Amino acid sequence: MHRSISRIAAILALALLAACAQPPRLPAVPAPEPEKPPARLVLHPASFAELPGWTADRQADALPALLKSCERLGRQPADRALGPDGAMGRIGDWTAPCAALARLPAGDHAAARQVLESLFQPWAASDNGAAEGLFTGYYESALRGSFRRQGRYQTPLYKRPGDLVMVDLGEFRPNLKGERIAGRVVNGQLKPFADRKAIEGGALAGRNLELLYVDDPVDAFFVQIQGSGRVTLPDGSQIRIGYDGQNGHPYVAIGRELVARGALTREEVSMQSIRAWLEAHPGEAKALLDTNPSFVFFRQLEGEGPVGAQGVALTPGRSLAVDRSFIAYGVPVWLEAQDPLAADTRIRRLMVAQDTGGAIRGPVRGDVFWGHGPEAEQRAGLMKSQGRYWLLLPRGVTPPLG
Repeated sequence: MHRSISRIAAILALALLAACAQPPRLPAVPAPEPEKPPARLVLHPASFAELPGWTADRQADALPALLKSCERLGRQPADRALGPDGAMGRIGDWTAPCAALARLPAGDHAAARQVLESLFQPWAASDNGAAEGLFTGYYESALRGSFRRQGRYQTPLYKRPGDLVMVDLGEFRPNLKGERIAGRVVNGQLKPFADRKAIEGGALAGRNLELLYVDDPVDAFFVQIQGSGRVTLPDGSQIRIGYDGQNGHPYVAIGRELVARGALTREEVSMQSIRAWLEAHPGEAKALLDTNPSFVFFRQLEGEGPVGAQGVALTPGRSLAVDRSFIAYGVPVWLEAQDPLAADTRIRRLMVAQDTGGAIRGPVRGDVFWGHGPEAEQRAGLMKSQGRYWLLLPRGVTPPLG
């Protein structure tokens, strides 16, 4: 009996020593997240029957926008490639379709559909297979201003400085098409231009760059985001102003900053909610606005406007801002997205890629131009819609398939 107890004790001792010899267990290390592939436009052929709402649209209403883009394309050499790696063909591929569109009678939607269907092929767009993306809106701002600094008109809007140099990097490296920087040349080297905080602090003072003065610094901030505006002068007359350059600093959304601070939820963010926060916190407004270092310069516009990055006057409800590194200007686009004013309604219409913007990044990303006035402002301010689009390319143009 004594030997049995001794044997059991020895076995237990050996087991204890073996357990102590085992290395301590380390906490499990989670597997690394798979890297997201770089953004890439993937196009697949589709039919007009697959475009939601195609037969219900008033396609002839998009013809003025299309013809403006056609006229702009026609000024370029016929062998010039459109889009990344010529994915949207060459200028010469667009000559015959543009000529046919120009011959269409105004207001005949059935005829417009027929010509579009006969001359164009729809291509479903995706980002590496993800068909849905974000679609926002913008509009032509309404401001009150004066050419003289007086009374309530104290916030300047600036003309483009003569020493501002804007560089299209795509002209130097094909893989950088659509990317731009800006700065000023110092001792033969391009240096960063002043950011918003420095400019608001007087970096441009004394250079006679004030285009005019407006009565609300928040309006001055938002017109820089919209890129164009109508200014009512003290005598009741109006002038138009439009984008004429940017300081080269990245655009930072102040709505995202308010979410990070816990002041708004992601779902609450809109132009209207941001304005309300700024009005309710006047002491914190300037510091918040300064978190966006991007600063836009303006010129006075004559004639039709506002003018998009393609160099043509924008058409309300038919002009779309896109990421030019993926989509060429002038390409017709069939958009299907959530209507910002009605949860049970979809926007389904023919649009034209005619503009771009600092926040428009990605293969499936767009900014709808809604025009001028209270409804346009409301639609643009509220629009954060998930949607998709199809590119309409001339038949015979076959982009690389994903």
